[in-house]
Amino acid sequence: MIWVNDVKDNYPKSNISMNQQNVRVRFAPSPTGPLHMGGVRTALFNYLLAKKTGGTFILRIEDTDQTRFVPGAEDYIMEALKWCGIQVDEGIVEGGPYGPYRQSDRKALYQQYASQLLESGNAYLAFDSPEDLEQVRSEYETKGETFTYNAATRQQMRNSLSLSKSVVDQLIASGEKYVIRFKMPDDEVVTDNDLIRGSVSFNTSLLDDKVLFKSDGMPTYHLANVVDDHLMEITHVIRGEEWLPSMPLHVLLYEKFEWEKPVFAHLPLILKPVGKGKLSKRDGDKMGFPVFPLRWTDPFTSEVSSGYREEGYFPDAFVNLLAMLGWNPGTEQEIFSMDELAEAFDLSRVGKSGSKFDPEKAKWFNHQYMQQKDNAELAEMLMPILHEKGVKVEVDYVVKVVEMLKERATFLPEIWDQGFYFFEDPKSYDPKTVSKRWKEGVPEMMQEIYDFLASYQGAWSPAIVKEDFSAFVTKKQWNFGLVMNAFRLCIVGAAMGADLFEICAMIGKEATLRRIQNGIQNIPV
Repeated sequence: MIWVNDVKDNYPKSNISMNQQNVRVRFAPSPTGPLHMGGVRTALFNYLLAKKTGGTFILRIEDTDQTRFVPGAEDYIMEALKWCGIQVDEGIVEGGPYGPYRQSDRKALYQQYASQLLESGNAYLAFDSPEDLEQVRSEYETKGETFTYNAATRQQMRNSLSLSKSVVDQLIASGEKYVIRFKMPDDEVVTDNDLIRGSVSFNTSLLDDKVLFKSDGMPTYHLANVVDDHLMEITHVIRGEEWLPSMPLHVLLYEKFEWEKPVFAHLPLILKPVGKGKLSKRDGDKMGFPVFPLRWTDPFTSEVSSGYREEGYFPDAFVNLLAMLGWNPGTEQEIFSMDELAEAFDLSRVGKSGSKFDPEKAKWFNHQYMQQKDNAELAEMLMPILHEKGVKVEVDYVVKVVEMLKERATFLPEIWDQGFYFFEDPKSYDPKTVSKRWKEGVPEMMQEIYDFLASYQGAWSPAIVKEDFSAFVTKKQWNFGLVMNAFRLCIVGAAMGADLFEICAMIGKEATLRRIQNGIQNIPV
């Protein structure tokens, strides 16, 4: 059971002053698949604390469980952080004085610390096979109970506490496989301060003797995590709420090693938009939004999962929306640059309760960033999309199109969807619009408009053409709405688009006349 003091502000927030030390934080993911957006938020909050305090942000790959290693996941993690603008100070690629930064490359380090715990009586050897453990669990289940390997049961098991030294020595000499378990104290209360949750207490009688060192010669997460955090001089451990149950073991390990422990902060969960529980890939699949920063292709099944980058989100918009999930700046401001986030960031303003993810709010963030982006920058980003469409056009022209359409767009590809007619003649005509707007006599009217514009000598600018065009239609005593709808159908191919005279000015007189002629010839009456 965990007891949490709800009045966190009454408890000292830290035993380490951020103003008197070099803050060192780490993001330590396991390469077991794509990085969930919750993991990216964990990395972001660590990064923001480091950036605010002039500290160091470390990327450490925790791959001690080789059975769960997924090819490509490590590269995916690094690429995702880079896309988000989260800059690593020390890591696998960047190097640093505390390396190696991949746990499998640090394998030789951990045995000595496991041995140290054995020598001090805080750990023991356990020879129980997986079959032995499964049998015991089954026996407990038949009684309606749950088996916990701890002070209450360890004497019933095959370990160096229940067996004589001679038997233990004989088992080791014969090559019997064993693990090293932590000897959890019996019926003690472990209390520590969490920067987000305040005073948190755990009763050790409800905890198990965790395996610290496996029979394959690799440490488990718990031992490697604590040892590496100590050796890398980590000052603040900021991680997800799901790691809160591991806090007492880690606190005890620091105590048994007689090391100064870091400050802990456990972030709230990102919750699904509807219902209860943690946001999962299944929720994203069901509701049509990504839960990963980048697209991921499973190397074993070839299943493709969508990513925010490929869905058209700007990285700064993605970062901004993540920052607002669980953190409150204390003001009405919602749009922040990375520098502004770092300046405003404070762990004391991170809530304890989970935050529901709102896909529509995510789109809102992207729309806001779309409006803030420089038109030239957006135009450069749009050029690859145009090239894929077979469009060859100068970037200056694209800048003008972006300026006209970006207010309506949430994602960059939508500028093409809403403005394709700036780049190509209509390939088809919307049947509903044709049925409603292309009436008998309209082709003849459009032919007269074609003749009028073909002989037009005025400046080909939106305001001037519109004025002279309107005067021509008025003189003919035509229905202006009917004419404009038919005109738009010829130019765009549908009842949509920007100001018609702006379009004509952009595409030029020659293209305008060509589209009118194509419409007359190809739109059925």
